[in-house]
Amino acid sequence: MTGTLDPRSDWTADHCPMAAALDVVRTRSAFLILREAFYGATRFEEFAQRTGLSEPITSARLRELVTDGILRREPYREPGQRTRRCYRLTAKGEDLLPVLAALMQWGDKWLVAPRARVELRHRGCGAPIAAALRCAAGHPVAGDEIDLVSRRTGTAAPD
Repeated sequence: MTGTLDPRSDWTADHCPMAAALDVVRTRSAFLILREAFYGATRFEEFAQRTGLSEPITSARLRELVTDGILRREPYREPGQRTRRCYRLTAKGEDLLPVLAALMQWGDKWLVAPRARVELRHRGCGAPIAAALRCAAGHPVAGDEIDLVSRRTGTAAPD
């Protein structure tokens, strides 16, 4: 990324989208629960078992993700059993898939490969999936091709 937004008085971190997103998915346990939701988990017991989190932590994270609109609770009922609740991703939650894919890709490259047990593949052709930055016109974008631009003034920050 190039440039700096000076003077800093032009913007403040209290309107930072990255900080706001981290306020929602603020913990490792939240990311693990999201991972399992994308892998198909819907029930409390699945989340607790698959993540290795304690039941109180699982309960707290599920409650927070529901409150933040990332997951929704839905009733379900097994034959002969009482009605219970399951958890499903909302559209807001599904929009986090590229974030999780990028974290997975980074972890695979820098931390756990070749020990990683799963990878993301395109169902249509079987090729591995890669998270990548692209501009709205569809061009691939490298870090050194990104300018910081003030939304207030619409001008690029000086180098």
